Amino acid sequence: MEEIKSVKNPTVRWMRTLRERKGREESGAFLVEGRKMIEEARNAGLRALCLLAVEELREFAAGFDRAALVPDFVLEAVCDTKTPQGACAAFEMPKTIPLEAAPERLVALDGVQDPGNVGTIWRTADAAGFQGILLGAGCADAMSNKVQRAAMGSGFRLPALQAANLAEALGELRRKGWKVFASALDGEDFYRRPEMGEKCILVIGSEARGISPSVREQADCLVKLPMRGGAESLNAAVAAGIMMYEMMREKQI
Repeated sequence: MEEIKSVKNPTVRWMRTLRERKGREESGAFLVEGRKMIEEARNAGLRALCLLAVEELREFAAGFDRAALVPDFVLEAVCDTKTPQGACAAFEMPKTIPLEAAPERLVALDGVQDPGNVGTIWRTADAAGFQGILLGAGCADAMSNKVQRAAMGSGFRLPALQAANLAEALGELRRKGWKVFASALDGEDFYRRPEMGEKCILVIGSEARGISPSVREQADCLVKLPMRGGAESLNAAVAAGIMMYEMMREKQI
């Protein structure tokens, strides 16, 4: 098995570019850190392009078509985390679903910029039986390491749809029968909302600004969680999780 001992090695330098959005977009690849997440990506059917691993994971590395053993300092130079857990791998980007093939139950994110929130919502949507996540412009990069770490493998399983103009995408889906429910501070009580139907989209807005005016116009219903105490609102991922699980309970999806 190949051994790489320099951060100037071409493979190492290329893999380091995958930490940035530009590098991912140019290469059509993204970086996965840690043995567990690498196994999650492989189990989801994603194609591994290259693996770097420390000597202790030699046996694990042997299962990849292209792999190299590296010392800790090389691995740390590639990885985004302080403790990369012995391995990292470049994977081919998963294919996004076109809007025409949108599944029935979606959660849509309107300008959610915090990677932890995007990943956590993705993971919760997977757990609650949703069938896809629709990402509008201004959201954290779906394939960034921070998003995928928070998604804990759900980002490899639950398909993503991308919309340069989320309002237009929602409008198109509404014309095809989807109901759009958007979270807003001035919305009606989520637990007293109208029937959501089989084809529905739950929209979660930006942490700071909420849903945009153009997305608001596309909503069939604005909803909010009731606040019984002194808190004005909840974290975006927490609110999304409560709503998605209530939808699961109602529909037994």
